Formats: sequence, structure tokens, C-alpha cells
Amino acid sequence: MVLAAGLGKRMRPITDTIPKPLVPIAGKTLLDWGLDSLAEVGVEQAVVNVHYLPDQIVEHVASRHAPSIEISDERDGLLDSAGGIVRALPQLGTAPFYIINADTFWIDEGVPNLTRLALAWDGARMDILLMLADLNQATGHSGSTDFLVAPDGRLSRAKGAPEGLIYAGAAIIHPRIFKDAPVGPASLNRYFDQAISAGRLFGMQMHGSWITVGTPDAIAPAEAAVKRALAKAS
Repeated sequence: MVLAAGLGKRMRPITDTIPKPLVPIAGKTLLDWGLDSLAEVGVEQAVVNVHYLPDQIVEHVASRHAPSIEISDERDGLLDSAGGIVRALPQLGTAPFYIINADTFWIDEGVPNLTRLALAWDGARMDILLMLADLNQATGHSGSTDFLVAPDGRLSRAKGAPEGLIYAGAAIIHPRIFKDAPVGPASLNRYFDQAISAGRLFGMQMHGSWITVGTPDAIAPAEAAVKRALAKAS
């Protein structure tokens, strides 16, 4: 599931005419950075939700073959992160699936992070497994930390603690957590907190560089970070 329906208000004026997922960084759209990461680890089908300037995204992904793209249409109303997933559940099926944000991406170092995430997944213990980054791995992040990681990998809210990690916009989720969820706007943070309460929210720190592009002036640092990371990887 690729979350691509946001309004991208902080990216104006660029997003006055294009949706944020189609903003190019180092010669590739934000959306394609994510879809290429999925294709690299063998994902054959992805659902992309759309709301703002949706026809541009539909047209852009129409030529992709890996992964094959299905559209989840939210033109009638923006559903937020969890609500968008609930709308798309009939397309996603009953097995655990990746979710990625279409406005952040990463440069792998070694084994692809999505492969590492799949290898770390344990559905008997976990409802959600988040990919995490530390502040030193991040470019463009202007907030604080999100989660503290216990020795067994369980997560709790960091509340900005300096030793905490950032949610890096990729995860594996089991669709059972959305059982009987109403269709309508809802944030994934609600489900993160429910999983914390149940002891079933886990995290894995990524390897490599994580990049988020929130405003137009973040584009140049993002492109510089890509150049550094690719040079390092080669």
C-alpha cells in the first residue's frame, strides 16, 4: 500500500500544479523512489491511493510494470493514513503487507531494508513492524523522535527523547488490526497506539540514508544526500 493521497500543502507553490508524490528528486519522482524499492524486493502488486490532482498520478503509474499498480480512489474525500488503507483492504487481501509513504524514501546500504523488514516480521508476536531511522541517518527531518525501542524490539512513544528513533515511512502491517474498522478518515497513529498497548508494535532500524522532503527548500539537501549515499553505496 503506497500512501499518495495527501495535499502536500507545505510544498507549495510546487504542489499548486503537481501532486507531491510526483515532485522529482535527483531525476526520479518521490513516488518512483518508493515503487522502485518495492519492485527491488519482488513486490508484484501495489495499491496507490489518490485524492489531490489524482489524474496525474494515475497517468504516471500507468506505464509501470513492476510493481503492477492498482488505484484506490479517494476523490470523494481524503481518508488520512489508516482510512486510506481501510478503503483499499479489498484490493490488499488478507495477508500482511507493506505500507510506504509516497513522500519519503531511502537509499539502502547492503541488504534492502524492505527485505530486512520482511525477515524480521513475526506475525505471532507482531501486528505492526515499523522501519525506523535515527537522527543521524535522516535528511530533511525537522521534528523530534517518535519511538523508543526495547531490547526485544517492542516500541513505545519517545515523546521527543534524544535516544529515540524516527518512523521512516515504511512498515509491515497485518490487516486483522482493521477488522470492523469503519470507512472514514483515521490516522495510523491510532493503530500504533493500540498495538503499543497490546505489546504488538515492533520496530527495526534501517541501514543507509533516509530522506524526507517537506518543503521546496528541502529539495537541494535531499538531492545532495542522494548523491552522497549513492557514492557511498558504490
